[in-house]
Amino acid sequence: MKALSPALQTHLASGTTTLAWCWKIIRADGVVMGFTDHDCPLTFAETTFEPDSGFAAAEIRAGSDLSVDAQDAEGALSSDRITETDILDGRWDNALVELWRVNWQAVDQRVLMRRGAIGELRRGRHSFVAEIRSLSHLLGQTVGRVFQGSCDAELGDGRCRVDLAGPAFTGTGHVADLLRERAFIATGLSGFASGWFTFGSLAWTTGANAGRAAEIALHEAGGGAVTLTLLEAPLRGVSPGDGFIIRAGCDRRLETCRTKFGNAVNFRGFPHIPGQDAITRYAKPGGQNDGGVL
Repeated sequence: MKALSPALQTHLASGTTTLAWCWKIIRADGVVMGFTDHDCPLTFAETTFEPDSGFAAAEIRAGSDLSVDAQDAEGALSSDRITETDILDGRWDNALVELWRVNWQAVDQRVLMRRGAIGELRRGRHSFVAEIRSLSHLLGQTVGRVFQGSCDAELGDGRCRVDLAGPAFTGTGHVADLLRERAFIATGLSGFASGWFTFGSLAWTTGANAGRAAEIALHEAGGGAVTLTLLEAPLRGVSPGDGFIIRAGCDRRLETCRTKFGNAVNFRGFPHIPGQDAITRYAKPGGQNDGGVL
């Protein structure tokens, strides 16, 4: 139950209200923005809430269980601070949101309706729809170690400890020719074996995507050409001559960790954990039923 101030309670009971919705958004890069569906700026809590931003509230859905409550906020790309480029670059992803109901004639009469985070962003030609998820969505996220056969560390992080800056694991190249939306022929990588960069990462250094990163789905070398296929199509078009830095990939298997990186001592998986086929096995004559690894 929301606790309302006496002044706001009196205003609501009057039968004639002057209420507006206000959204306070805190992005991951620290930028704080305020938006309102009122036609004039509103200021409170050291934030100015911008009008005419195209934000419009949809219904609020809430339940008494631990399911994720959600609300949609529709917006037009009309504010100077809401740009298509920022949305494409992911700067709004998982931004913290505070949703306020405010008496625009006396902004000290307000109530915090909910806190949450921006989830799915659906973008159209002239507008976008942001899903505002309640804080209960955090309960569905994995916390702690994952017990699985493959490694759960990120290649090169503090748990993996592989130095990706070395020449054996890092290369530079340029786009020579486009094949498909996600695939292109690259130059400068002839010294690496086929598959060396599969599951690796690529950082664009020049071109329309400069400063952005991409994941590599496939690295093929043969016939005098090197082909790279990205996991997802770049946000902006790739052109011949675009430069990049590329880093080796890992399929998270113990064998790869040992032979490719010489890093088995830091392997963060459980390669001997029984698989799903273990539940279908049964004792049979001549079998080694000694409790060892199946």
